[in-house]
Amino acid sequence: MLVKRTCDIAGVLLALIVFAVPMAVIALCVRATSHGPTLYWSQRVGRGNRLFLMPKFRTMRTDTPEVATHLLEDASRYLTPIGSFLRKTSLDELPQLWCILKGDMSFVGPRPALFNQDDLVRARTVHGVHLLLPGLTGWAQVNGRDDLAVPDKVALDVEYLKRQNFLFDLHILGVTALKVVGGTGVRH
Repeated sequence: MLVKRTCDIAGVLLALIVFAVPMAVIALCVRATSHGPTLYWSQRVGRGNRLFLMPKFRTMRTDTPEVATHLLEDASRYLTPIGSFLRKTSLDELPQLWCILKGDMSFVGPRPALFNQDDLVRARTVHGVHLLLPGLTGWAQVNGRDDLAVPDKVALDVEYLKRQNFLFDLHILGVTALKVVGGTGVRH
């Protein structure tokens, strides 16, 4: 646990050095291409089912219903002009470095559920996954991301719970990098 936290802090500091300028450019582009704030803060379910606020660069219009994207009838109509690009490249996730630094998230763990994803939260709680710190990326993320049904996502989260270790986390980070470059698993 202490090793993972130390790696998270070191990773965030390195990522902030590497991504500081790109994050500033993204923030300017979000403001220039759509009405509303640069960041979108959503209530997420963290370790022990505790709620926390998680930021992302805003990729959707401000009038978008607050539900998981896959539940929107036509999610693409809510995207901002650069929203699709930010989502496909996962650049919208960079502000979550703040949550890792604060200790609400880790680099690797189950993706934090939205506050209203009751089925996902309930299933994770039954299997003990809720005791894990949520991650910027995770085993379910690299094995389907938006394409996974809740039972499949939870099965992968349970597998991560049982297999978690430093080398497995490194493997997930490596696969994440490959998936991000390929833009796979993102619907919108």
